[in-house]
Amino acid sequence: MTFFVGENGSGKSTLLECIAAAATLPTVGAQETARDDSLTAQRALAAALRLTWNRRTRKGFFLRAEDFFGFQKRVVLQRRELRQRVEEVDAAYAGASDLARGLAKGPAAGQLQDIARRYGENPDGRSHGEAFLALFQARFAPGGLYLLDEPEAALSPQSQLGFLTMLLDMVKRDAQFIIATHSPMILAFPDARIYSFDELPVHPVAYHELNHVRLMRDFLNDPEEYLRKLRS
Repeated sequence: MTFFVGENGSGKSTLLECIAAAATLPTVGAQETARDDSLTAQRALAAALRLTWNRRTRKGFFLRAEDFFGFQKRVVLQRRELRQRVEEVDAAYAGASDLARGLAKGPAAGQLQDIARRYGENPDGRSHGEAFLALFQARFAPGGLYLLDEPEAALSPQSQLGFLTMLLDMVKRDAQFIIATHSPMILAFPDARIYSFDELPVHPVAYHELNHVRLMRDFLNDPEEYLRKLRS
């Protein structure tokens, strides 16, 4: 488990994108980083990177919030099209036997069942955070490499704990994660490597020394004092 942490604009997301391009990981939704127009500059920088592998894996993906929105829309659209196809087959084979009708709509019905198994019966009826967790649960696999950019954006504190549970389980099963995050809860993952981008060069930092952690702890210990300072 590796974390990139730093203020907005510090470069952590850019480096994460470059690693994803160098590793030729697909973005969520199976688009290859090599064909993603939004990563043109990052691919140029990725050409200067040299990745070292203990064991090369082809499993995994790269996730940004904007990729997830597009992916969720594609899942909903695909589900709608498959349901329409099943209804059309039912209408066209109204007088046929159950066997003939079942064979005709089998491929579409099978894909619908797979979507339901992975993302639930009503993926567009879930909250953003629920859909995020469902995606991770469906797509995380042992031995995979996962590059995630601020996954906490859609997650409540309770959902972040659920996400941490998934991470703990997957790391035990030889998955590797590189995560850019601002979340003190997610950063608390045990024995993680944390790299701060707030000062150059980028350097490792202990959890309890992180500005994010100190600020959050101080605020929660005395929010009224912080609010008084903000009003003054």
